[in-house]
This record gives sequence, structure tokens and C-alpha cells, in this order.
Amino acid sequence: MEIKRYRIIFSGSGGQGLVSAAIILAEAAVLHENLEAVQSQSYGAAARGGATRADVIIADGPINMPKIAQPNILICMTQESYNKFSGLIRPGGLLISDKKFVQITQRVDARQIELPLYQTVVDEIGNPVVLNICVLGALIGMRGIVKKGSVEKVLADKFPPAFMAGNQMALDIGFEMGFEYAE
Repeated sequence: MEIKRYRIIFSGSGGQGLVSAAIILAEAAVLHENLEAVQSQSYGAAARGGATRADVIIADGPINMPKIAQPNILICMTQESYNKFSGLIRPGGLLISDKKFVQITQRVDARQIELPLYQTVVDEIGNPVVLNICVLGALIGMRGIVKKGSVEKVLADKFPPAFMAGNQMALDIGFEMGFEYAE
């Protein structure tokens, strides 16, 4: 039986919450899906506004190498992250970017999907603070890496009840957006 393995890079700038999204995804996999996961992150010179990268590997078997050289899923939320990381994508992989912040300029051997994540969150929720949860929703809507309910459980454990409505709304919006591109 072949081991199912996802190598995901979340990339963007500090303050977008992508490191938190990666942690939430890894926790959902380990705590609620009986999967293995490793997560790591790196930051640019400035935490807020500087380049960030968060890596997550999720598998249904042992993870022997916790470093990602060629992700099969790459999320780029800034032009800088797209320019820097788009060449890493594994042939046949998935590259998700935000229409507002990323202009697709490079040809990569991957399925490239541009979504209006930021604009939709601002239009429908009014506050971009939950953009990261919308991104996570889009990812699981597209690929079903973990169940939406598993992410909801992690969100409920991590955040006070006052934040759950906005997080739930962002997760639902992203999930629906991503589900249109499900494979």
C-alpha cells in the first residue's frame, strides 16, 4: 500500500498568519486524523512584513525527512514568496496564490490556481485578520488533506469563543472556494 504524503509550503509575509495556519493544519492531522505530521517555519528579517515560510509534511506513515525540497503543494500569498518559491514546486503539484497580491509570471509544471482570498475575506467578513483561516479552508476544500471538522476542533481549542464566528466564516468561505477546484 502506498503511503499518502503531502509536502506543503505556506509562504507570504509576516502578519498574514500563515505560520498559524500551518500549525493548525498539522495539529488537525495529528490530533484528529491519526496521521503523522511535522511543521517548521522561517522568518525574514522583520517578523511583520518580512518574508515567512511554514512547511508542513503530513503522511499516513513515518516521516523520515522533515525538510521539504520539492513541495507538492505551494501556497504563495505575496509576489516575493511566489518569485522565491515557485521554482521549487514538484512537477504536477498544486500552486495556490492570491489574485490581489500575486501576478503569475513564471511557467511552472504545476496546476496554478489564483483565488480572490484576501478580497473575499474583506468583502464578506470585513476584517483580513482571518485570511489565514480562509487560505487553510481553500486548501482542505481542494485537497481534503484533513476533514473540515478536524480543523474546526483545533480552532475551538486554540481560540476564545468570541473569535470562533469569524474563524468559522473564513474557513467556510475558503472551503467553498477551494472545493470548486477539488480533484
